[in-house]
Amino acid sequence: MELGLKGKCALITGGSHGLGCSTAVALAREGCNVAICARGQRRIDETLAELDAYGVETLGVAADVVKPEDVAKVVDTVLSAWGTVHILVNNVGGGGRWGTPVIEETAEEVWLEVYAKNALAAVRFTTAILPCMRKQKWGRVVTVSSRLGREGGGRPWFAMAKTAQTAMMKSLAMTPYLARDGITCNSVAPGSIMIPDTGWEREALENPEAFQQMLEKDFPLGRLGTPEEVADVIVFLCSERASLVNGASVLVDGGESRAF
Repeated sequence: MELGLKGKCALITGGSHGLGCSTAVALAREGCNVAICARGQRRIDETLAELDAYGVETLGVAADVVKPEDVAKVVDTVLSAWGTVHILVNNVGGGGRWGTPVIEETAEEVWLEVYAKNALAAVRFTTAILPCMRKQKWGRVVTVSSRLGREGGGRPWFAMAKTAQTAMMKSLAMTPYLARDGITCNSVAPGSIMIPDTGWEREALENPEAFQQMLEKDFPLGRLGTPEEVADVIVFLCSERASLVNGASVLVDGGESRAF
C-alpha cells in the first residue's frame, strides 16, 4: 500500500527510545524526513545513526519537554531547518508507575509532573506546529495516549493525563477550521508494551514465573505488545490513506482492555 509519506517532514517527541524510536524508524522507512527530541544526547545519536540507513534527512534535539523553553527550542530548530512540519507525533510521556498505591500519600507534585509530561507537552507541541500545517493545508497530529486514557484503572494521575490527551485530540478533530485545512488529529491507545529498560522488563527478569502466569491470565495473546506493532498503526494514521480517520482513539492492545 502506498502511504504517500515520501518527502514529508515528521517530528516525534521522545523519539530516541521505545515507541518513539520505532515510529521514527517506520516513518523513515516510508521516506519521511524525521526529527526527534529526547533528553539524552547518546540515545538521540544512536537513533539518528539507525535512521541514516533510509537515506532521509534527520535532526535530533536534546530537550526536556516539561520546560516550555525547550519545546520552543525543538520547534524553532526543526522549522529553521525544514521550514515546516507535516507530521507531529506526541509520544513523550510516562509516569504510570510514579507515586504510591496509597493515593493520599502521593505528593501533589506527582500529579502535576505527570500531567505536564503527558498532556501539557502535547498541548505545547501541537499548538506550536498547527500554524504551519494550516498554511500548507495538510497535517497529521497523532498523540500516544494509553488504554488507560479510555477506561478506568491504573494510577489516577496517569489515567487523568492520558484521558486529557485523548480528549484534546477528539476536540481538535471536531474543530471545523482545522479539519477543513486538511489536518487530522488522532490518538493511539497502546496496551502493555514490552520496552527495554522499563518496568515490564524488570518484572519479567525479577520473577519470570509470576510474569508468565500474569500473561496467561490477563492477556488474550499471552504476551505483551511490541513497539513496532504500535508504530505501524501510527504510521498509517499519518498517511494519505487515513484521510477520513479524524478524532479516533485507536486501541493497540491485543484485546487487553475492557473498553469497547
